[in-house]
Amino acid sequence: MHIRILCLIYCLVSLTTIFAATDGPGIAITDLRCEMLTDPLGIDVVHPRLSWRLRPGKTGGHRTAYRIMVASTREKLENNEADLWDSGRVQDQNAWYVPYRGKPLHSKQQAWWKVKVWTPEGESPWSDMAYWSMGILNYAEWKSTRWIGMDKAFGWDSINQFSRLSARYLRKEIEVEKEVARARVYIMGLGMYELYINGERIGDQVLAPVPTDYTKNVKYNVYDVTAVLQPGINALGAILGNGRYFTMRQHYKPYKIKTFGFPKMAMQLDIEYTDGTREIIKTDESWKLTADGPIRTNNEYDGEEYDARREMPGWNRAGYDDSRWLNATYVQEPGGFYEAQMTPGMRVMETIDPVAIKRKGDKYILDMGQNMVGWLRIKVSGNAGDQVTLRFSESLGEDGSLYTENLRDARVTDVYTLKGDGEETWHPAFVYHGFRYVEITGFPGDPDLENFKGEVVYDAMETTGTFETSDVTLNRVFENAYWGIRGNYKGMPVDCPQRNERQPWLGDRATGAYGESFVFGNATLYAKWLDDIQKAQTDDGGIPDVAPAFWRYYGDNVTWPATYFTVADMLYSHYGDTRALEAHYPSMKKWMQYMEANYLKEGLMTKDKYGDWCVPPESLELIHSEDPARKTDGVLLATAYYVHLLRLMTKFAGVIDAPQKDLEHYQNLKEKMTTAFQQRFFDAEHNYYDNNTVTANLLPLTFGMVPENREKEVFDNIIRTIEKTNNGHISTGVIGTQFLMRTLTRYGRADLAYKLASNTTYPSWGYMVENRATTIWELWNGNTASPKMNSQNHVMLLGDLLVWYYEDLAGIKSAPGFPGFGKIIMKPAFNSGLDKVSATYNSVRGQIGSHWHKKGRKLEWQVTVPPDASAEVHLPGEEAEKVKINKKKLNSSGTDYRREQGKIIAELPPGTYTIRIDG
Repeated sequence: MHIRILCLIYCLVSLTTIFAATDGPGIAITDLRCEMLTDPLGIDVVHPRLSWRLRPGKTGGHRTAYRIMVASTREKLENNEADLWDSGRVQDQNAWYVPYRGKPLHSKQQAWWKVKVWTPEGESPWSDMAYWSMGILNYAEWKSTRWIGMDKAFGWDSINQFSRLSARYLRKEIEVEKEVARARVYIMGLGMYELYINGERIGDQVLAPVPTDYTKNVKYNVYDVTAVLQPGINALGAILGNGRYFTMRQHYKPYKIKTFGFPKMAMQLDIEYTDGTREIIKTDESWKLTADGPIRTNNEYDGEEYDARREMPGWNRAGYDDSRWLNATYVQEPGGFYEAQMTPGMRVMETIDPVAIKRKGDKYILDMGQNMVGWLRIKVSGNAGDQVTLRFSESLGEDGSLYTENLRDARVTDVYTLKGDGEETWHPAFVYHGFRYVEITGFPGDPDLENFKGEVVYDAMETTGTFETSDVTLNRVFENAYWGIRGNYKGMPVDCPQRNERQPWLGDRATGAYGESFVFGNATLYAKWLDDIQKAQTDDGGIPDVAPAFWRYYGDNVTWPATYFTVADMLYSHYGDTRALEAHYPSMKKWMQYMEANYLKEGLMTKDKYGDWCVPPESLELIHSEDPARKTDGVLLATAYYVHLLRLMTKFAGVIDAPQKDLEHYQNLKEKMTTAFQQRFFDAEHNYYDNNTVTANLLPLTFGMVPENREKEVFDNIIRTIEKTNNGHISTGVIGTQFLMRTLTRYGRADLAYKLASNTTYPSWGYMVENRATTIWELWNGNTASPKMNSQNHVMLLGDLLVWYYEDLAGIKSAPGFPGFGKIIMKPAFNSGLDKVSATYNSVRGQIGSHWHKKGRKLEWQVTVPPDASAEVHLPGEEAEKVKINKKKLNSSGTDYRREQGKIIAELPPGTYTIRIDG
């Protein structure tokens, strides 16, 4: 029996409860919605967590107690009959994710729930009702549902390094003889699927399900299909694409690339009738199959080919003649456990119009105006057999043709063959592309912009953050980051969306995930990814550099697997998710022990693989620097980063109440390694580490490894290197850039951090902007480096830039010890050189706002503190009489404040404030 016991944040059913002051006593609830899951069907954890928000009204709002009721039917809950669970009044002002503690929940169980809260202003009425249902909790309940497919290629397919495998079409007709009360589909379609009932597409998801290592776990999706079933004969249909299951490069580097097999499906349709009876329709050999349909090939690297002449009208409706189809065969199951997909999955999240189309010989070049990820929807009319070929790229060569060398051997080509039946509209179903430009060949007539739409595809999630400053370069970099981050969300965070890679590299997101979480509600994506990493861990403790381990890269370095820890810390700090720590602490501890046993020598961590990846090279044509003076020693990187992880493990151990011996081990080892690090790398005469690179000095300074009486001197060496050696430019790679901007600001040089952020000459983020980039490059010199490695849509070089934007420029930071922004440190770097910063962040407690504007010696700052939070607001100067909050002088406003190190620090409860400082 397989039951998932732990429920991470992505399993949470969450309500937004809006409170508004009323004329009478108490607080009124005026709105309710499901927040973290777009459709809370099929939860496969036995203790789902419930959460809700207060929206600010006239009275701020701090919850002091709550009461939850859960019932098995709507009617019972309406009558306050909580037959599953009544929490009673619980005094807890920090309750965010309340685990269900009622009667045991069984497979396919339905549950309705509501909540009321108490605040100092009174008792709320009951919220509206919300709903969730359980998925299939036991493997045995799938046992009679067999996997079906066809484990072979067909005559028109080819299986080689550049495989061409057509989509498989499956269908079955069933008879519904009674009135349907409820019907649910539970489906696993690998590698990807589209599901139809009676010709109607089920759900608005695309590229489903999210990818996993299918030998470890397989995600199933659940859909309510009550409304589409009809009395009499009904047709069930599915199309199976290849996805990551039938790997993009077959029989190529088998020592590196993991393969799984041919597409397959397992599905059950659970029908409950109004008379109380039940019927389950399962996948078996009675289903019919063909691969001779319109999708002739689909490969994530190479594209999709669709021949509309081979369409099968009515194939997914009742009465279709499938006598020429084959009987599906039973096939081997993938091997991984079956789990409900607790992430929303991918959707078409935006549609954009192209900005230009130009003829080039017998071809056309379409410009989307933006490097995007998804596909092109085309509208075309012509003769049967006319063939439109679409080839994709991120940029153009000097002659105006597509630049595709940097895509390596990815063919990135879609082909649509017309059926010749009036206006035809098409987009691919099972591939995506990273592109700005499209080369169009064979289009009948003269195409114009109206024939094309770009559809942006990524995981369905809220955009949680906005950010704008008085500096146009910073704003453009933010916009580029926004487009790059969301384009690389594909059921997991991938490194790039365009070339023959698209892998979930850990090192790209070590700090990046933290910055991304200000912009996107990415908790479900990253919680799922932690599971992927955990499942990829070897029995002896090793963690790969890519997870899921589609590529077998177990490099045993420190800096890439460290992402496992930093992402868990992000989920805890930003979302208050303690279960991420509880679930993954044992695996983290196992890896720490593995590294200590194998690579810790005389207090130093001796294994590194990538160095400070992608430092700006000395020549614009190089990918990696060859200058030893620019490189940072691998043992230094590994040791310093491992000390950082020891500090994180100490924090995690405290949160989850781990054994005291764990804490003692981490502390003792941290001290031992710090001492060894000092002895090996510190030049006491010149106050720098090793060869004095910015990264070599930055890591020990950031991680608290520098003796207190030498911190200023080490920092001065960082400044000297940036300002004099590098002429005010960045010189760090993936590792150093994770800590650069915050550390400069922390030690009083926010102005230099701003200079690095706003530079427009090489190397800098602004240099990318100046060279027409609309996403973030893989290399600082991505416009000139060898095409072997110069993706124009990577996010790893963002480092801590977005964190710096929000925490240090806007002043929106979750205080240590107050996860989920229970307390907000609002300490903007007013001395950075900017005149204006405006930012919002929709946290788990509600929206946080920080909008400040300086003019001369005057400062105006609008601050929004959400309910259930407080803010520590840092104001420049010590003269309280010059400060007004909501038009009242600070020293007579009743606001608690103190003076500290030349600043005024005010404590603000929930609310919106206008702060003015004159002179």
